[in-house]
Order: sequence, then C-alpha cells, then structure tokens
Amino acid sequence: MQKTLLRFYLWGTLGLSTEIFFTAAVDFYHAVRNHTPIDWGFKGQSYIWMFFIYGVGAILFPLVHKHLKGFQLILRVFLIALGIFVVEFITGFILDKVTGHCPWQYTNRWNIMGYIRLDYLPAWMGFGYLIERADEIFEKMTNRQEI
Repeated sequence: MQKTLLRFYLWGTLGLSTEIFFTAAVDFYHAVRNHTPIDWGFKGQSYIWMFFIYGVGAILFPLVHKHLKGFQLILRVFLIALGIFVVEFITGFILDKVTGHCPWQYTNRWNIMGYIRLDYLPAWMGFGYLIERADEIFEKMTNRQEI
C-alpha cells in the first residue's frame, strides 16, 4: 500500500510538472511564431485536478504496461498515448458533468468534444516514453529498498 501511495504521489508530481513545463513551452512557441512579446518568466499552467488524474495513472499504467512489454517502442508509446486519450476524455467528461466545466476545454479543429486534442498525439507519445523510463527507475529503487 505504501508503494502504491508513493507511486501515486510521484506520478501526480511528474505529470503536473511536465504539464506546466509543456504549457509554458507552447506559450513561448506561440509568442515566437506570432511575433508577440515573450514572457521570459516561462510560466506554465495546470489544474489541481491534474495531480489526481496523473496519480491514477500510477495505478492503471502497471496493469496495462505489463502486456505491452514485448511490443516495439514506437507501438508501445503509441498505445500508451491512446490510453492517455481515453483517460483524458473520460476524466474531462466527468469533470464537465460534475462541476459544469472541463478545465481543458479544447477548441481547435483537432479536438473531440473539447476533451482531447488529436494533434497532441506526439506529445503524449513522448510522455508515454517518459513515464516508461520513470516507472522503470521507480521499480528498481523500490525493489532495492522494499518500501
């Protein structure tokens, strides 16, 4: 149980910090592309809900990942990204119904009901690779220390 709680915390923190960095990088990209003033504070954003949503990945990922280990890397991270899309859609839908608003309401042409953005597939694949590596490190560390 302690290992699961630690994994939940680490995944929540990793996801939240990655999202904040990603949104800051996207804002920087748009400022450069549109020739608008650059915010050198490099400020990203997220939502408090995201800590818990990323934390849930700590429970779901190991259950699914053990079935993907034999696949090629590109296929593995693609399937992980699809799983992320499913979780993002479901949690966005639930938040919308429960609170009356989905905090990440997407409006571009690549969105599905405002809950997911298909053009984020490469970013989610990169995140899938990141969480694979992070989970391997976590497993090695916790197996040595028997948390």
